[in-house]
Amino acid sequence: MSRVSKPYEIVERALELSTTDGLVVIADEHSSANLRWAGNALTTNGVTRGRTLTVIATVDGAEGTASGVVSRSAVTADDLEPLVRAAEAAARGAGPAEDAQPLVSGVPSSPDFTDAPAETGSEVFADFAPALGDAFARARSGGRELYGFANHELTSTYLGTSTGLRLRHDQPTGTLELNAKSPDRTRSAWVGRSTRDFKDVDPAAMDAELAQRLRWAERRIDLPAGRYETLLPPTAVADLLIYQLWSSTARDAVEGRTVFSQPGGGTRLGETLAPLPLTLRSDPHAPGLESAPFVIAHSSGDSASVFDNGLPLAPTDWIRDGKLERLTTTRHSAALTGLPVAPAIDNLVLDGGGERSLEEMVAATTGRALLLTCLWYIREVDPATLLLTGLTRDGVYLVEDGQVVGEVNNFRFNESPVDLLSRASEAGRTEKTLPREWGDWFTRAAMPALRIPDFNMSSVSQGV
Repeated sequence: MSRVSKPYEIVERALELSTTDGLVVIADEHSSANLRWAGNALTTNGVTRGRTLTVIATVDGAEGTASGVVSRSAVTADDLEPLVRAAEAAARGAGPAEDAQPLVSGVPSSPDFTDAPAETGSEVFADFAPALGDAFARARSGGRELYGFANHELTSTYLGTSTGLRLRHDQPTGTLELNAKSPDRTRSAWVGRSTRDFKDVDPAAMDAELAQRLRWAERRIDLPAGRYETLLPPTAVADLLIYQLWSSTARDAVEGRTVFSQPGGGTRLGETLAPLPLTLRSDPHAPGLESAPFVIAHSSGDSASVFDNGLPLAPTDWIRDGKLERLTTTRHSAALTGLPVAPAIDNLVLDGGGERSLEEMVAATTGRALLLTCLWYIREVDPATLLLTGLTRDGVYLVEDGQVVGEVNNFRFNESPVDLLSRASEAGRTEKTLPREWGDWFTRAAMPALRIPDFNMSSVSQGV
């Protein structure tokens, strides 16, 4: 066994090997466990382990500071010196980094920095798996087939820098997607959940929800494209607002390239975006949605800078009571724009003060409305307005006077999430949800359902 094998030892040794002006080392220890099933029976399961090491070297030159970034997996002690030298060579061969800043210093060390990494395994499904088996039995007797997967990942991140930072964060991430189909495969329904430990998911309740949706789909109603009052469930709201968050960088707004740019110059900060008292926020300590309390940046981009690694994160309101409050910034882009430092945070919460569940919002509907299940294949059409297009999937239902009366065809939509916030007439109760489109990249979200009086279904889709 290598004499240098523990994550913190890898970090410390890499720092010792440095010959440049600054070094940042990020060791990510990954473990995962998963279950997959089809036709009411488990098909596969597995457990994985892995390590990724990212070394960021900085070199101060006459024209400014340059950086070089190299990441490799399965790194051992013997791989360390070549990896550090490769990062240093990349830094020496690069021009000055536009986002260069002094490396972060003065942050208290994590008390568990030298502890072993946290790991997940099949035991995370100890209570969930038997409950899933019971759901299979109920589905079989009810004439429906369940498909899906459960995945749990645990990443322990060790961050060390030549300025003395020694930080550690353990991030559990669990996702559950469950799809029910009728035996002839003409009807399909989907539900998904985000979880930290699979102790708060109920397969029986999810199966009951799917059974109800398949019953709704027994009656088929074809509708044309058009604008409809639409109930967006929390998962669909999350997918739209996550994309909005990704598009809310301050520098792009100041330079006139986004929906948050003010015509004639400047940004829309302080402008009312929604008549409802909506607050869109991120908080690394949000209960059930906890994320890293400091910046972890493996590369630089529009919303992140490797020079900011270790920068403490604080609760941030992006929209407060309907008004645009913050745009995302690195230290570099904050200095360029004159705006406060507001790094991206790995969770997102929308709260509108509503108390109704989605079911209660359906019951309160007068006249005709559409109830969506989820969105997928979301793509940007126009960054200036943040116009997005995408498709509905796995069930669009017609609501008439508080009752779901059948399933309608799928649609392609064209909408801007910023514009939707300005037109929303009701926000329901905020609840933790799993974004379906972006769930591979962003899972920690809590959203209400939104009622949109005139959601634009631009064309009929043949998707399922």
